[in-house]
Amino acid sequence: MVTNLSEPAISIAHLNHYYGQGSLRKQVLFDINLRIDRGEIIIMTGPSGSGKTTLLTLMGSLRSIQEGNLTILEQDLLHATKEQMTLARRNIGYIFQAHNLLSFLTAYQNIEMALEIQEVTATAADTRIRSVLSAVGLEHRMDYYPSDLSGGQKQRVAIARALVSQPKIILADEPTAALDKKSGRDVVEIMEKLARDQGCTILLVTHDNRILDLADRIIYMEDGYLVHHSDANAIVQ
Repeated sequence: MVTNLSEPAISIAHLNHYYGQGSLRKQVLFDINLRIDRGEIIIMTGPSGSGKTTLLTLMGSLRSIQEGNLTILEQDLLHATKEQMTLARRNIGYIFQAHNLLSFLTAYQNIEMALEIQEVTATAADTRIRSVLSAVGLEHRMDYYPSDLSGGQKQRVAIARALVSQPKIILADEPTAALDKKSGRDVVEIMEKLARDQGCTILLVTHDNRILDLADRIIYMEDGYLVHHSDANAIVQ
């Protein structure tokens, strides 16, 4: 069960971000203000280069906050130390377009790696891994190496790896980009179901218009600005 629902999972106020130094300094995010409640499934879309991935990495505590405020699960990341940023990342699961599976490890072993930094007994870890593999429909592929899996199966392993640590937030960057229509929708539906079962918040960056209806809310970015967000039910496919 999700607790303390009155506090948002992610809260952003007047966030700006820059790349480069001196005369090469370029602003890439402009006055971003956003609240994402616990348990929400949000899709962020917009043209390439609009700042979506930069914003995602800031939310994921993968980059330092430069200006403005960004709070993840009640932890303010402005001026956060490396240790504080590492601690914040323990509550976040990441899924990327490139599944980033290690080729020399089986599906089971790739997922097992996500539990190495957690205080989980071997028995509990095994139960979790088998359960999440079953949930993504790969219980019979746990001993397969990535080279023996299809693109959709690899992405399912990546989803299982992200969810096995039972994170409070899932951040996904173009998880369906390399997949066909059916596989892409399948993996997002699996991610949605598992996240809802765990009371997890999802923020998914995508150009894939075929999955917009799976979100509670659509956020649209352009040229570094958050220009629009709406109820997903209002989107006409």
